[in-house]
Amino acid sequence: MQQTILQAAALIVPLIIAIVFHEVAHGWVARALGDPTAQERRRLSLNPLRHVDPVGTILVPGGLALAGIPAFGWAKPVPVDQRRLRNPRYGMMAVAAAGPLTNLVLATVGAVALGLLVRAQPSGGVAQFAALSVSSFIFINVSLALFNLLPIPPFDGSHIVEGLLPRPAARAYARLRPFGFPLLFILLLVIPYFWPSLGVMRNVVMPPVLWTLGHFDDLVRVIAGV
Repeated sequence: MQQTILQAAALIVPLIIAIVFHEVAHGWVARALGDPTAQERRRLSLNPLRHVDPVGTILVPGGLALAGIPAFGWAKPVPVDQRRLRNPRYGMMAVAAAGPLTNLVLATVGAVALGLLVRAQPSGGVAQFAALSVSSFIFINVSLALFNLLPIPPFDGSHIVEGLLPRPAARAYARLRPFGFPLLFILLLVIPYFWPSLGVMRNVVMPPVLWTLGHFDDLVRVIAGV
């Protein structure tokens, strides 16, 4: 029981940090580009209670991470009013990219911390828990970053794609937004259930996640001096 509690803690705390920073990053960049909506609604705080959704922030990504699957999740969305951005089209691309980029920065910080921990060679249960927590932190941040870059509404990748498309194509693409969650349900649950070899997680998300984690492992080894 104690081991299970420790494993859960080593996942939940990194999850909350990763998702909260991801969401707040959207609001910070939106404010810098002219939209103060998140600030007006007091959503630029790092207080988790302002952002955490019990299902999307803890249960869903925690279960995926425990299963060794790239984690994705959601918090209470930080409000962004695209019309208030100084350049709505490209500003929204920057706002969307801020979340995944923040997760990759956090993963880098985690890799440096893990490398320093390995270099110090501490022993005992506290050291093992710290190493497990930081490893989870790296995995969760990389997974969140890359999963959110999928070009499927409402993920961040969809806003980036919409900004890159010619305006007529972008308007047509934007019409898919109301169908985003049903599409996700089909892609992430229905198709893998009936046709496991065609799963999005297996074929689209996992390869870049593993490739990116390999580079973070290299950084850990460099910092650790091994």
